[in-house]
Amino acid sequence: MTNCLWVRAYGRALDQLRGEASRIAHDRKVDWWAEAGDRGIRFCFEDSESKKAFASICKNLNIEYAEP
Repeated sequence: MTNCLWVRAYGRALDQLRGEASRIAHDRKVDWWAEAGDRGIRFCFEDSESKKAFASICKNLNIEYAEP
């Protein structure tokens, strides 16, 4: 899946990111999911615009993210 980002977040920061991912997906009427891996948590979206919006939120919250 090319519309994914890896993030390393824990606790409240992770909860906040899940909420933001849900909000983005709801507003754009797309699905999203998150799964744990050895690089952190992978957040995936059905479209690239949602991924870009999520990356922007990560940047604003000073949470590091990486492309798969």
